[in-house]
Amino acid sequence: MKKVLTLVLCGVLFMLTGCGSGGTESGTKEQKVVKIGILQHVEHPSLDAAREGFIEALKEAGYEEGKNLEINYHNAQNDMNNNMTIANKLVAEESDLILAIATPSAQAVVQSTKDIPVLFTAITDPVGAELVESLEKPGGNVTGTSDTHPDAIKNTINSIKEFIPDAKKVGIIYNDGEPNSVVNVENAKKAMEEIGLEAVETTVSTSSEVKQAAESLVGRADVFYIPKDNTVVSALESVITVANEKKIPTFVGESDSVKRGTFASYGFEYHDLGMTTGKMAVEIIEGKKPSEIPVGFPEKLELVINKKAAEKEGITLTEEMMKDATIVGE
Repeated sequence: MKKVLTLVLCGVLFMLTGCGSGGTESGTKEQKVVKIGILQHVEHPSLDAAREGFIEALKEAGYEEGKNLEINYHNAQNDMNNNMTIANKLVAEESDLILAIATPSAQAVVQSTKDIPVLFTAITDPVGAELVESLEKPGGNVTGTSDTHPDAIKNTINSIKEFIPDAKKVGIIYNDGEPNSVVNVENAKKAMEEIGLEAVETTVSTSSEVKQAAESLVGRADVFYIPKDNTVVSALESVITVANEKKIPTFVGESDSVKRGTFASYGFEYHDLGMTTGKMAVEIIEGKKPSEIPVGFPEKLELVINKKAAEKEGITLTEEMMKDATIVGE
């Protein structure tokens, strides 16, 4: 009788809660709702892809919005004051974890809390930006992923000489108020010096200045190089317009910008970088401390060429140029 009663009760519980299944039918975790705040510095495809990859990794681990996950997403619209305001808001709302996308947003969040676990992604120099003590041992409540592959910038700059052998001057557009951009530009200039290229720099403060900056380089630069700069990349179409009109080959700091209409880059998928960050989030949600998780990096690096952009920028593609490349824009 007792055995029958037990089986009946378990059957009822199974129908109500999934008793004996180890979880719900959808595979989500049976626990309290996890609150994650996301602060993104500006909207552009690379940062968006990192955010989407982050959320996908959480879903694969059983954390889904509307079930056991609440995501509070904010975009600072490339404004430092907005970053601080939103960071303080996410802290006040007692988020279980905060994801910061891009350096300015990460710096704002790190300033706002020493208690809530913080993850960052799409950061050029986490140590230089004073987000972590070291890459191997981040310390404190912060860790995440950097988008600086050690060979990416050098390979891209070398490809300028390889693909456009007559080029001598490289026009660089960037926001010198973004720490990540300053680091990228310094690394690019070192790579240029090593192969005899001259950097011609112009800086901007807002995305509305980008087109004028590109136009100012016409006649002074043989090619454009656009680093991983949030301000410029958010207005990349302005650069592409000038490059197409004046037939100026355009090399960039990440492959998402190639897909948007620039010529070439050695890069990686920001979606994958976001997924790596999302896996870190799962570890933290399930008990690990940020200080115990080393900063992560992109694992893959590949040459990406936009065939249609090459045509518009006056570049004749050869089989040699394309043999080891991923081709987009066909």
